[in-house]
Amino acid sequence: MGAMDFENVTPDQFRGYRQDHKESEYQLIDVRQPEEYNAGHIPGSRLMPLDKLENKLSELPASQDIVFYCHSGARSQAAAIISLDGNPNLQKVYNLAGGFMSWEGHSLKYFPRLDVFEGDTSLADLMYRSMDLEKAAQQFYVAMYSQNADKPYADTIEQLSKAEEAHARSIYTYWKRAVDAPEPFEAVYGSLDGGILEGGESLDAAIERMQTTSEQSCVDLLEWALSIEIQAYDLYRSMADREAEAEPREVFLSIAQMEKKHMQMLADAIGQC
Repeated sequence: MGAMDFENVTPDQFRGYRQDHKESEYQLIDVRQPEEYNAGHIPGSRLMPLDKLENKLSELPASQDIVFYCHSGARSQAAAIISLDGNPNLQKVYNLAGGFMSWEGHSLKYFPRLDVFEGDTSLADLMYRSMDLEKAAQQFYVAMYSQNADKPYADTIEQLSKAEEAHARSIYTYWKRAVDAPEPFEAVYGSLDGGILEGGESLDAAIERMQTTSEQSCVDLLEWALSIEIQAYDLYRSMADREAEAEPREVFLSIAQMEKKHMQMLADAIGQC
């Protein structure tokens, strides 16, 4: 199985799954923090916090299906990606869409998926669009850092901000080979609009929502950042699969690998909330 070969299931689909499967055929794993689990969890679930998962991959049974869930679905998506990347021999991996909130009946808003693959997009245009997405993510993290500079996880957010620009530089290295008379990176990056995040939400709307939602908990805020990294990972994996040429494929795979490291950074930060 590949790192994105997990299946999203709704609460109703999972309830049907449980009726059709014996308890010995699957493991339900809660990747939230202990205090969240103790406050309420799906019966029969095993606690395995996301920030501890990487060191517990050997405990995941290859002979059983694995169903991950968290608060809203972001951490459990990351858990599915991390587990399949570290243990590709797992049988089937599922993510409970919407997480525990959805299980309890709360409504959730999902970000639209940004489609960057329409039509006959050239490699140069695709990479230019990718740099623009990286700039949007970088600006989002700058805004998040500015609002939370006094928080324990501020250093993680600052590191992610710098990493997004580094990603854009990596993409630029290949973009400039595909265009005539390319300008220096600083000029190109400075001219980018950076108006849309990888998930399709506008940067302005995301920043406004963050600034006006003052009651967001540490976990909520970092889960939001984690969802952005998951969307970026999925995007770059798809871009790599699209490319037949080895060089651009490798750069997209390399960035996808870095996005996974960002997921782990955020998982560790959530563990400190």
